[in-house]
Amino acid sequence: MSKRKNNWSEEKKERYIKEGRGQGELGDYIPWLKIQNVPSDGNVTRLIGWKTKRQHEFLSNLERDYFLLLEWADDVVDIREQFPLKDTVTFKIAEEKGIAHSIDRTTKAPIVMTTDFLITIIKNQQKEYLARTVKPSGHLEDNRVIEKFEIEREYWKKNEIDWGIVTEREISSELTDNILWIHKFYYLDDQEDIDSASLFLSILLSKKDKNEKVIEICNKFDDDYYLGAGASLNYIKHFLARKYILVDMNKKINVRSLYINELNFNISEEDKDDYISS
Repeated sequence: MSKRKNNWSEEKKERYIKEGRGQGELGDYIPWLKIQNVPSDGNVTRLIGWKTKRQHEFLSNLERDYFLLLEWADDVVDIREQFPLKDTVTFKIAEEKGIAHSIDRTTKAPIVMTTDFLITIIKNQQKEYLARTVKPSGHLEDNRVIEKFEIEREYWKKNEIDWGIVTEREISSELTDNILWIHKFYYLDDQEDIDSASLFLSILLSKKDKNEKVIEICNKFDDDYYLGAGASLNYIKHFLARKYILVDMNKKINVRSLYINELNFNISEEDKDDYISS
């Protein structure tokens, strides 16, 4: 199989722009770089976003884990990964600071820099933006990495947007493991699942003060309604993802030892029938 050509050129940049890369918001946004566009060590991931309902592309497990934290944060309303910086601006910043701008060794064209995440949050009922670069802490000792970060920092300063670096030290693996475990169940597949989940939620609410194991309630529901093994456990994951059930997400979730009276329900009786439309 022939190798994919990853040389950079002005023609490729114009093609990316025409494709809409680096443009749009929420479900309309297209990342500047996709998994197939960069060399990979195999640690790449695609996830459908809760907030955007589109496919997100991550070039490392660390990027994926930070994304999961953003998904979980209530004040985050949009997440744009691999956001492109205007190369005319980054090139000028590099010149002013005496830093070599990255160029393609073959074509000599300036390579468009990207910030790993441009995040939209709601603060005091107003939209604000945060730019975050994700990097393993060990890479911060590399002088070339620091030079690129200085260009990035100055770029976002000129745009009056808060920029920062996130390493594995700021990410709780227990929390991200739990979010990843429930992530794909935020949306249910079809109306049959929705109806079953609504009924199951009613049963859970009726038992919320009892000393029964969650896994036993799940197994009985699956048997009583002729569902596939584990179906109602997926509904539990769905309720956790939607925050209709609250647990300590900073501790590994073990449903086999979890009791129904240990769960905190975050949905009222009157809202339970139409929760799925939110």
